[in-house]
This record gives sequence, C-alpha cells and structure tokens, in this order.
Amino acid sequence: MKVVGLTGGIGTGKSAAAELLVRRGLPVIDADKAARAVQAAGSQGLAELASEFGSGILTGTGDLDRQALAAQAFGDPERLARLNAIVHPRVRAWMAERQRELEERGERVVVLSIPLLYEARGAEGFSAVMVIYAPRATQLRRLVEQRGMTPADAEARIAAQLPIEEKRLLTPYVIDNSGPLDRLAAEVDRVWSQVAASLA
Repeated sequence: MKVVGLTGGIGTGKSAAAELLVRRGLPVIDADKAARAVQAAGSQGLAELASEFGSGILTGTGDLDRQALAAQAFGDPERLARLNAIVHPRVRAWMAERQRELEERGERVVVLSIPLLYEARGAEGFSAVMVIYAPRATQLRRLVEQRGMTPADAEARIAAQLPIEEKRLLTPYVIDNSGPLDRLAAEVDRVWSQVAASLA
C-alpha cells in the first residue's frame, strides 16, 4: 500500500483539501478525527488528560472542553509536550488500525491527513507528502474570522507548529490555498495528479 501524507498549518485549509480528496474516491484517514475518537467521553485518553490538566477541561456532560484544554496547553511548551505525550501515541494507534482495515480491503493508496506530520513523526514511511499552504497572515485572519479565536490565541496556536514557510520547502507537492476557497479544488487536482504520477 502506498501511503501519502497531507499536512499544513492551522488555518491553511487541510480539512477542506482532505474532503476534496475523499470526493475523488481516495481513502483518507484524518488525525483530527482520530484525536476526537481517543479523547471522547469515557475514553482512557480523556481520563488521562483530566488527571493531568484537571477537571476544568471537562464539560458538564463529561466531554472534552477543547478551548479550556487549549488555554492551558498552548503557549506553555512543557504543558504542550505533556498533552502531546498523552494524545499522539493514541492517535497513531487509531490511525494504524484504520490503515490495516483499508489494506485488508485491498486499497492500494491511502492518504493520512496529519496536521503535525513533520513535527511529530517526519516524512519517513510516506511515498509522498502534500503540504497545503497559506501565508501566515492568512492563517491568522482565518482563525480569528472563521473560528472566533482572539489574535493572541491564534498566534499561540500557529507558533506551536513548524512555520508554514518551512513546511512548504520540505516537499515538491504544495497545494496553494492562499486564495478563495473556490480555487482550492483545482489546486488539489493539480497536485494530486503529480502525486499519482509519482506513485505509478
């Protein structure tokens, strides 16, 4: 099975690009979906997070309050490292299980959508990696306007990742999402055709 990575920075449009790949019939395993699964109410992952960060990260119904957790973890490298140590191994295991299921079904290519691909694991083991790109100023604007973050929160989230200008230099397969969303589909098609040719 050929494994292709999809990554980017927060606010660059990775989820939108992943959805476009799914519409083209490609199996996509999403690390964000994995993270939600391993931090679901009643899970061991959420119990460990609550033990580490306190019950204030839980809602009244026992779900994860993502904003409360982010407020504690982002901006503090030591606490962010503890968060990642709890979540990342569980996310990798969840994704590996989904990948095994696809391989058993006979799929020949899988896309792993991983926000922190370069930060957490590097590109080893991937046949190709696609980076979705938008300038830092665009990332910041999208996080404030579309996700309702304060500029300070948005800056902290961006700063916790490898700069997007560095990520785009690590692969020839760069999906430019610096313009309007309606241009993204053509960019995804353009880059995926290059990746598919390299896999042949």
